[in-house]
Amino acid sequence: MGVDPLTDVLATVRLTGAVLFAVEGAAPWAAEAPPASAIAGRVMPGADHVLEFHAVTRGRCLGGIVGEPPVAHQAGDVICFPHGDAHVLASDAGLRAPPTDPSVLGGRPAPFTLRLGAGEPADRLVCGFLGCDLRPFNPLLAALPRVLVAHDHAGPDGGWLWRLAEAAEAEARRPRPGGAGVLARLSEVMFLEVVRRHLEALPADRGGWLAGLRDPPVGRALAAIHAEPGRAWSLGALARAAGVSRTALTERFAGLVGAPPMAYLARWRMQVAAGLLAGTEAAVAEVAARVGYGSAAAFSRAFKRATGAGGRPRPVSRPPRAARRPPAWPAGAPPRPGPPRRGRWRPRRRPRPPR
Repeated sequence: MGVDPLTDVLATVRLTGAVLFAVEGAAPWAAEAPPASAIAGRVMPGADHVLEFHAVTRGRCLGGIVGEPPVAHQAGDVICFPHGDAHVLASDAGLRAPPTDPSVLGGRPAPFTLRLGAGEPADRLVCGFLGCDLRPFNPLLAALPRVLVAHDHAGPDGGWLWRLAEAAEAEARRPRPGGAGVLARLSEVMFLEVVRRHLEALPADRGGWLAGLRDPPVGRALAAIHAEPGRAWSLGALARAAGVSRTALTERFAGLVGAPPMAYLARWRMQVAAGLLAGTEAAVAEVAARVGYGSAAAFSRAFKRATGAGGRPRPVSRPPRAARRPPAWPAGAPPRPGPPRRGRWRPRRRPRPPR
């Protein structure tokens, strides 16, 4: 059907990248990032979820989640924190620093360079953020570990992941017209490549949504769902698309992805619908039809169960109750005139028939 589920998920959850600053470190140096939720409003306003990444372009550093053992990284490595954990980057083990003040990131024009330590910097990094939708359903984010690392060779014979990081660093250090768009696209491509390398390195016995992509029957079923989320799918139709029996598909799909095929389809439809409601002017009935619902009422009930909201809010034409109340009657004024009195209602009498 020609649809790559990974690409479709990244587009539907509205992955958006922004490389904001470069880091130059002269040992000893350390930088500590607070939880991404604490700075999301500064760096990517409006994003449902923010994750951070750091690409080492020269030298080396230690990095990891706060409270856990750090890991050594060198030029060519890209480190991502998909779930937005607080983390530390430093030149040496045991170094800590106060968490970065959000005003430092949001209070100056991006991109910029952050210099740490004294003397000639030996370590260089380019750091950025990616925003995406978390609700109602983001299967990729749930399948990623708390720390994601990809290794590449630095230097003239380096791989293209390192070259992407090098291009992002050059753009961040010398801003030019259109640089924000270039940096956003570079960060998105780097993140996609890191995820692909993580997928390729997954053990054969590992489960999860990414593992489902590389399983032939489950991968075919996922491709069918993402190609036509609004189609009137049945378990039998998905099994035929996957090339296995209904029982085999249900067992393999639930064992890898964590939910039966029809449950996954229902949740993915809600994510597609959320994107349409937020990003287009389509009516609720049109969105319902595009995600496979026969009526707007049935769709609204399902959407409310999934998100807690019943669809796009509609403007209220009536004024607030307080505005509809009559003004207070002044003290000492004659009594307020009441409504006009009406005559007593009496039933109509039928005319008597002539004798």
